[in-house]
Amino acid sequence: MTDKQRIGIIGAGSWGTALSVVSARAGHDVSLWARSQEVAESINKTRINNRYLNAATIPESVTATTDLRKAVSNASIVIIAAPSHAVRELLTSASPSLSSSSLIVSGAKGIEIESGRRISGIVAEIIGQDALKRFVCLSGPSFAEEVVNGHPTAVVAASVNDQAAQAVQLTLSFENLRIYTNSDVVGTELGGAVKNVMAIAAGMISGLGFGANTLAALITRGLAEIARLALVRGAEIETLMGLAGLGDLVLTCTGKLSRNRFVGEELGKGKPLAEITANMREVAEGIKTTLAVYQLAERAGLEMPITNEVKAVLYDGKSARNAVADLMSRPLKEE
Repeated sequence: MTDKQRIGIIGAGSWGTALSVVSARAGHDVSLWARSQEVAESINKTRINNRYLNAATIPESVTATTDLRKAVSNASIVIIAAPSHAVRELLTSASPSLSSSSLIVSGAKGIEIESGRRISGIVAEIIGQDALKRFVCLSGPSFAEEVVNGHPTAVVAASVNDQAAQAVQLTLSFENLRIYTNSDVVGTELGGAVKNVMAIAAGMISGLGFGANTLAALITRGLAEIARLALVRGAEIETLMGLAGLGDLVLTCTGKLSRNRFVGEELGKGKPLAEITANMREVAEGIKTTLAVYQLAERAGLEMPITNEVKAVLYDGKSARNAVADLMSRPLKEE
């Protein structure tokens, strides 16, 4: 643990709220930005986020606000916990109030469709290349509800700057949350993003009524796809075998709290995507990320059959059953 710090968190969804609770429990003052006035008032008046995470009482040292610049000003650590497609807009709005010494921590797991950029790339574009020295990607197997309920959880803080990663590690590690560090931002970001595509596929398998054999094959071949893309982009294989790769993949493909797995499960049952998402309170990152990953693979000339089939189901009207059948009928080859 470190001395008391001021932490600004952008995004009061389940993960942003969980990080605010963890930060406050670790002794820090937290300013939590919410897009919704209703959510901000719920947190400040009742100490519960009644829309996204009612699993825990939010400590008094967390103050919710709808003023983005107020949330990040004078913060030693600014955590981005918004959906990845909103990061560019939010960072652009917040940047004038960011301190030049603030650590910028990404808790977002996705890739921008339009540019193919990871969150670190968006940060570099908006704030400047120098910002990468204080950029940290926080990723790994972590359901918000379990974190706030005290379940032992291990994640990774990745940065090209060891001191930045260690600062986040020391500031946020507390009781049930254990943070490891690494220097592989590429692998950590891609592992966290692409696993959501595989989670949709895992859900489709479940929705179709297939069992453990099929899921084990999907996770294993899904990891191979993640590694294929990440290694081409400069990632390290050790990262993909660790918490930010295999760990997060297993959790999201098997855990019942996974929004991406839920989307896939409903697709497997034959429900249309529009109907599924209309009833969801939070974004399933894998939906947009699938298209971004598909485009990255196309540009790099990479074979990513699971990604291709998930994209076909989400965007081309293909049925989940036909997608699985086509995966199983691909030409036989060495592993």
